[in-house]
Amino acid sequence: MAIGERIRFFRNLKGMTQKYLGMQVGFPEKTADIRMAQYESGSRTPKADLTNNLANVFGISTSALTVPDIDSYNGLMHTLFTLEDLYGFRIGKLDDELCIRLDKGMGTNY
Repeated sequence: MAIGERIRFFRNLKGMTQKYLGMQVGFPEKTADIRMAQYESGSRTPKADLTNNLANVFGISTSALTVPDIDSYNGLMHTLFTLEDLYGFRIGKLDDELCIRLDKGMGTNY
């Protein structure tokens, strides 16, 4: 998932408008919503300082906003967190076997 999609996901999760979020990270009120729309659509890519500010506003790690590297423990954990956020990913048991469960009401059709 691209960083813009993650920004939109966390903004919606926190119940924020684009304008409110943009103002929280320091954009002028007049252009805050436009700037956030550009980042969410992928027409602009946030630099490290903006990514840090966004993570602080959302109360999350910057790794939760960036596309994680699954070759590292942190990257793998954030990938699993993303699957949990988007698809209701859960580890469960079925007939004494561990299994992965996905919430049918979340994410795309699968």
